Amino acid sequence: MRRLLGYFARGLVLLAPLAVTVWVCWLVFRNVDGWLGLPIPGAGFVATVALITLFGFLGSNLLTRSAVAALEALMARLPFVRLLYGSTKDLLNAFVGEKRRFDKPVTVDIVQNGTVRLMGFVTQEALEHVGLDDQVAVYCPHSYNFSGQLYIVHRSQVHPLDVASADAMAFVVSGGVSGIVRASLSTGDNAAISPAS
Repeated sequence: MRRLLGYFARGLVLLAPLAVTVWVCWLVFRNVDGWLGLPIPGAGFVATVALITLFGFLGSNLLTRSAVAALEALMARLPFVRLLYGSTKDLLNAFVGEKRRFDKPVTVDIVQNGTVRLMGFVTQEALEHVGLDDQVAVYCPHSYNFSGQLYIVHRSQVHPLDVASADAMAFVVSGGVSGIVRASLSTGDNAAISPAS
């Protein structure tokens, strides 16, 4: 009976992540596919991806940049829309934009002797513009959750990690269960925290 339970647990560990991944991918595909309401399965998904790519191309074009800038200026004037638009844009830029923010994994000393540390990502290296000299902003994701905490700490308490950003995020989100691999600092993934100028 114990051996059967062991086989069941092993099968669960092998199948559950695969089933969850396939289920989430299917939900995303089905929802995106239904946005345009096309009758052919898969056509809505392909059309949506093509449309997003087209907008990305147009947004990178010199001729349409002024139109994009005018649209963003309009969004910045509307009180509630400004908050929603700005927050969504900043969040997407942090992960996939040209100005990625989660590319500098660090540890932060939370006690003086450094025996207890948090793992996070430097999101702002200079906060002098808000009167916080020699402070940096470090975002620490919560484990098994899609939330986190922002800490403002002295730059002497922050230590760059020699790991890939994606590995560091997976390590934190999984509560330390996921593996973590050292990365070369020469890749530019983990630039050291520079002193404030």
